[in-house]
Amino acid sequence: MKPRITLADTLLADGSPLQLQEHDGRHSLVVRGQQIAGPSTKVAEQECARLACAPFRPVRQPKIWFAGLGLGQALASASEALLQKKGNLIVAEPLTELVDWQRKFFPEGTFCTDPRVSHEPDVGVGGLSAHSGTLHAVIVHTDTAPIGPDGKSVVENRRWLTAAFEALQAGGVLAITAPRQRVNLTRTLERAGFNVAEHLVPDSPSAKKPRFQPIWLARKGKAED
Repeated sequence: MKPRITLADTLLADGSPLQLQEHDGRHSLVVRGQQIAGPSTKVAEQECARLACAPFRPVRQPKIWFAGLGLGQALASASEALLQKKGNLIVAEPLTELVDWQRKFFPEGTFCTDPRVSHEPDVGVGGLSAHSGTLHAVIVHTDTAPIGPDGKSVVENRRWLTAAFEALQAGGVLAITAPRQRVNLTRTLERAGFNVAEHLVPDSPSAKKPRFQPIWLARKGKAED
């Protein structure tokens, strides 16, 4: 049996330990023994990004904003879905260690090799406000998105959701995935002005009894002509 190896570790803002682990060639982000990104979230993260980007394949310069980097699984999916050379894939990640780990351990990954990728540290309201009315999609995985100053996920913060709504172009999509259902999230998104559709995807399509993970696609009105 191959061992589980801790490649790097750091502390989150609340003092929780965050570890980058490798096991049999597969990588995970782990907090207090709980995997928050890795094989168990890969399918949902990739499908969330694919669905978010699908309406914007004809757009000449799609602008996609990621609330957190994680392992870069959603970023890689968006990079594959959108081939426009003038696209913008913006990763908002305040934890510099995650960025450093990408460069050190995944130098051939999307974050390091796709010239359309840029990094900015502010994942909060201010970071979104800097892109007012310009984003085609905002993509969030609840477990890897940074926690707001109120100690809650950004998707539970009404000010952040309002900022996301205002940062999107007409027809833009806020795409959220989570490892489990979040009660009242659809209603919260609707109150923020979004039109919401919810999907379920299996965490392992080949499994006989897969767990299903939710994806919320929250659209800002109708797309511009």
